[in-house]
Amino acid sequence: MKEAMFYEKVGEGKVKCGLCRFRCLILDGNRGICGVRENHDGTLYTLVYGKVIAEHVDPIEKKPLFHFLPGSRSYSIATVGCNFRCLHCQNYSISQPEGKRLVIAGMDLPPEKIVELALDSGCKSISYTYTEPTIFYEYAYDTAVLAYKAGLKNVFVTNGYITPEALAHIQPYLDAANIDLKGFSDKFYREVVRATLHEVLESIVEYKRLGIWIELTTLIIPGFNDSDEGLKGIADFIATKVGIDTPWHVSQFYPTYRLTDRPRTPVATLRRARQIGLDAGLRYVYEGNVAGEGGENTWCHSCGELLIERYGFFIQNNSITGGACPKCHAVIDGVGL
Repeated sequence: MKEAMFYEKVGEGKVKCGLCRFRCLILDGNRGICGVRENHDGTLYTLVYGKVIAEHVDPIEKKPLFHFLPGSRSYSIATVGCNFRCLHCQNYSISQPEGKRLVIAGMDLPPEKIVELALDSGCKSISYTYTEPTIFYEYAYDTAVLAYKAGLKNVFVTNGYITPEALAHIQPYLDAANIDLKGFSDKFYREVVRATLHEVLESIVEYKRLGIWIELTTLIIPGFNDSDEGLKGIADFIATKVGIDTPWHVSQFYPTYRLTDRPRTPVATLRRARQIGLDAGLRYVYEGNVAGEGGENTWCHSCGELLIERYGFFIQNNSITGGACPKCHAVIDGVGL
């Protein structure tokens, strides 16, 4: 165990965690909502420091990040645990507790070794992903600092529930993030995610304000968050509060975990969502989880030239030259294009 960051002692053996926006009040011997931060005699500990439950070398496009070092590879890691309880969690076997307590599992892999493995694998970045990186913040932070010194970039794939103070602390070492904007109603967030929408919206704006490159993802679930009103709400929020240069990924849902009674998202729904985003003025809207349907390509926002042709997570052709369209020379937003 390692003493946690971002908490305060509040008397009678209790502590208040300040890492995520739930700001759990934790009694002695108990854990926070995430299941991986535990109070021992008034000291809060992280139980997952150095404990990797999943690791893999991924295309950066799998995060998904389409405008950040396209075509590169990212060394991806996760620990067990999550602060959300999404009914459609794709990684529920390592993120959600079975019974009363999450079992702390994983192999020992110190930050120094992660950086070494990333470099040896030819990766340009390290991604903290699969589960929620906020809940293994101390581990991610120490790794990110070492990665930064070694010339690697750092990426969060996140639900956007980190506190402003924790985000500000890691900001000098955090280069990009894909943030889930799972829906656009308080009801959806309460019932499907068990969180609150406004906290996520505030966090997205804060990421942008701090200069971290962000892309947003909405997994569209039939009957839950696929209304024109909800999709237009997301698109208008991005356009007015975040920026029209922010890529939005609208992705296909497939039945999993506790939402096995819902069908896959029709491609027509993704097309409708993409058009709603473009009509709101967004420059880049992508259809996810439907390889070969054409919605994964990058087009010039100025002249309409096809710039990056993709199939799934893989780039088949990239004609961007010096970060600009080769035809009209419009600057294409992103990092390392």
